[in-house]
Amino acid sequence: MITFDVELTDTFAGEANYSWVRRATITAPEGLSDLALVRRAKRALDISGVRCNAQNHGEMIQLDVVGACARGFITARY
Repeated sequence: MITFDVELTDTFAGEANYSWVRRATITAPEGLSDLALVRRAKRALDISGVRCNAQNHGEMIQLDVVGACARGFITARY
């Protein structure tokens, strides 16, 4: 099992702003697909059903919430 830190924050001028932030920790088995990991993270952040564009940056996945000034991050903790 791998532990992931997930967070959701607002944006300002297209960059993460952190004037507010929602954080959670999730665990997932090794080899889990990015889509399944994003679904678990969205559930933990209470944004299931909200459209997001995901970009994989190696050990971090960035979620951009469609139609809102919010950005999420899923980061592996080793």
